[in-house]
Amino acid sequence: MTTLRNERALLWLLLLPVVGFLAVFFLVPLSQVLYFSVMDPGFTLKHYTAFITDGFYWKVLFGTFQTAAFVTVLALLMAYPLAYMVVRLGGAFATTILLIVTMSFWTSFLVRTFAWMVILGNNGPLRAAMEMLGIVPAPQLLFTRFSSTLAMVHLLIPFMVLALYSVMKKIDPNLTRAARSLGASPFDAFRRIFLPLSAPGIVNGCTLVFIMCLGFYVTPVLLGSPREQMIAGLIGQQIEEFLEFGEASATSVILLAVTLTVFALYNRFVGLDKLWG
Repeated sequence: MTTLRNERALLWLLLLPVVGFLAVFFLVPLSQVLYFSVMDPGFTLKHYTAFITDGFYWKVLFGTFQTAAFVTVLALLMAYPLAYMVVRLGGAFATTILLIVTMSFWTSFLVRTFAWMVILGNNGPLRAAMEMLGIVPAPQLLFTRFSSTLAMVHLLIPFMVLALYSVMKKIDPNLTRAARSLGASPFDAFRRIFLPLSAPGIVNGCTLVFIMCLGFYVTPVLLGSPREQMIAGLIGQQIEEFLEFGEASATSVILLAVTLTVFALYNRFVGLDKLWG
């Protein structure tokens, strides 16, 4: 009994640095945000009431959900074939692709966003290529919904690929071979065997990408249209331009509540322990 107690005490001691770090750098700032959202300067719920009653906030929130859903679908459509080929071919091809995917994590979102600003700019290579093909005048690419969506898909594809790969690699290839030996076509074997078994990876990847996209700030602000704000950009504008810390805090709390709701739904029907396969 004494040994068991000592082991438990040791485990708690090992957790103390992590708990302390989270308390100082997460719980304390979060508590301040919650405080500012209801204190202006006295206790008030006017910021939450303004969010609920103002159609502008609902428009921004709906646009954020719409963009996040669109980015998630595009990332899935592009990442699924890649993850599938990595699992099926294996060997040097799989190693190379996975290395390229993981290397993207070594470059910050900000650097990659600025790279898209160069590519899509008025003097960028994409616009020059369009003019060489006779598309004159070339359409405005930068500071549009197209540019921010394209960049966000590029930034989030690695997360989708890894989520799909972690599930696909556990699927026994003998299952599809057995289906083929029983007369199923390659497409039927994929549709009836492989695709349903990879569904947890689809759910994992879509949930991860969707939640990350809800809070995207840098890319939509730098590349997107000012007329099509996402909610994180609106929070930044409330603080930087209008110094409305109460409104920004209330909006942040609502965004956090929406994100936690998505997490709760995922945990209810799938389970957070299955997020990475």
